Amino acid sequence: MSLAFATAAVAAAPSHGFLSPTGVEVAFLLVGVVTFGAALVTVTTRQLVHAALWLVATLGGLAIEYLLLTAEFIAWVQVLIYVGSVVVLLLFGLMLTKAPIGRSPDADSGNRWAALAVAVAAAAALVWVVVDAFRTTWMDLGGAASGSTKVTGASLFQNWVLPFEALSVLLLAALVGAIVLSRKAKADAAATTASAPAVPGSRSEKEGAR
Repeated sequence: MSLAFATAAVAAAPSHGFLSPTGVEVAFLLVGVVTFGAALVTVTTRQLVHAALWLVATLGGLAIEYLLLTAEFIAWVQVLIYVGSVVVLLLFGLMLTKAPIGRSPDADSGNRWAALAVAVAAAAALVWVVVDAFRTTWMDLGGAASGSTKVTGASLFQNWVLPFEALSVLLLAALVGAIVLSRKAKADAAATTASAPAVPGSRSEKEGAR
């Protein structure tokens, strides 16, 4: 009796499939298409400012995708760090370096086809890995958030604390290396300037005569 009841309950339960998408899945697909289009415009436009603004749309679309997957912590990290910090830093860099506002012919590269081949190969490899790893995995998008701050923090500091600390040490080493290289470059430039012969009538020679 119990076996028959369980069989009937399984048969009556809603089945997941590609032919019966939910509203969240349709929204995920539409946002993905818009995000993909924004990413294409980002790497194909010849206007640097427009590329930075389209990058904002791309990263914002990824944040919406994370929200639809109930990964709210990753979504807000995406907005705060990438959209709120990295893109703003890029825009300030463009303004401070007096980058051209209009079309820039220097923004194009002759390695376009090689870059396209590498991008297609990387995308194919990533899709194959994700599909092979999560082929039979289904997420309950209508249930409780599985990517909340509490769940993510517990998983990070219980199961992934060693890779987390290793990554922090790697970033610290990269920061120290960048500081050392910048100081070495400044020292080399100062030594080159000091060893260069003074041009007759130059300001440095006049100050030395005084």
